[in-house]
Amino acid sequence: MLPFWIALQFLSSLPIRLPGMPALQELGRSLLFYPLVGLLFGVILWAMSGLLLGTPLLLHAALLLTIWVSLSGALHLDGLADSADAWLGGFGDRERTLTIMKDPRSGPIAVVTMVLVLLLKFAALLALIEQHQGIVLIIVPLIGRAALLGLFLTTPYVRAGGLGQALADHLPRLAGKRVLALSALACVLIAGLSGVVAVVLAALVFVWLRQVMLRRLGGATGDTAGAMLELLEVAVLVGMVLI
Repeated sequence: MLPFWIALQFLSSLPIRLPGMPALQELGRSLLFYPLVGLLFGVILWAMSGLLLGTPLLLHAALLLTIWVSLSGALHLDGLADSADAWLGGFGDRERTLTIMKDPRSGPIAVVTMVLVLLLKFAALLALIEQHQGIVLIIVPLIGRAALLGLFLTTPYVRAGGLGQALADHLPRLAGKRVLALSALACVLIAGLSGVVAVVLAALVFVWLRQVMLRRLGGATGDTAGAMLELLEVAVLVGMVLI
């Protein structure tokens, strides 16, 4: 179960501490457990939403969003912010885009992007609570982290060295495809027709975002992976409200 604990430590703010640096093979296998971490997040959100029933709706949605962001320690929002700055400031140039992503400072585009994404998530959560679609809370984090596995399976990692390269190089590819299929099946079993709609919508957004990365960078980075997760999650949340 070491790969699961590696995935949980990396993707969450939960107090998980592993002794020493895991082997590269274990790092690669940890990607297989990303959807399971997402499922865990989803169950926590669903349970918290149940506990918050009766709370004023605006506060209910705000607390859920706070828990959601806190579970991951805003890890993926950081990637979204870096990617937003780089995409605008890079002016279509690959090397300039990659350079800007390394800058830890956030510009106005990053701030505006994060505010808009969080606002859309909040509004979608509020609508889902009103529509009594709490089950969607379980599958959206699962889909988002399954998408990270899908990205590493299908897309070159463009920064040599580091954790991302180790993950990409040592990911068991056949097992990864099976985990993706099981993740999609789990969404359908959990949410029924809503799960089918969510998976199809997520697949469409995934294909589009992957193409955007390939055109600009020729592949993905850790920052663009985080940005993809955030954008995909908000797209599915909004889509489930509107459809």
